[in-house]
Amino acid sequence: MENRNEIDHSIEIPVILGKLSKAHEQIVRNGLDPKLHHLIQLRASQINKCAYCIGLHISEAKADGETDARLNNLIVWDTTDHYSDKERAALAWTEALTNLHVSSKLKELRGNLSKHFSNQEISLMTAAISMINLWNRIQVSQH
Repeated sequence: MENRNEIDHSIEIPVILGKLSKAHEQIVRNGLDPKLHHLIQLRASQINKCAYCIGLHISEAKADGETDARLNNLIVWDTTDHYSDKERAALAWTEALTNLHVSSKLKELRGNLSKHFSNQEISLMTAAISMINLWNRIQVSQH
């Protein structure tokens, strides 16, 4: 009898995971700033408590030149001066879409995003946030 506590999703749903990987690649290729993308992925992974993804995104961010100070302070991004207004708008959007509180003021957050990003960039960011939340949930399901 197989152990129901251990499921290898790459064996059970390889086609689905392959398509999700291709979607992720499209998001990356369509011009979202890599440093911002790392911050978005890392912040969502922190909220979702996905240890694997946190480690992965820290390594990727460092490889792309992100600083330890900014990575270490990401969890308190809204209380430090390590992030630009543009990054703060993106991180607020990330938190709102990751936590999905009914009380979130999405219209207000979108208005703030539009000061810094084009509609296409906002759409890419929204897709990136959605994708990392999906990956986090797949990974966290193994904890």
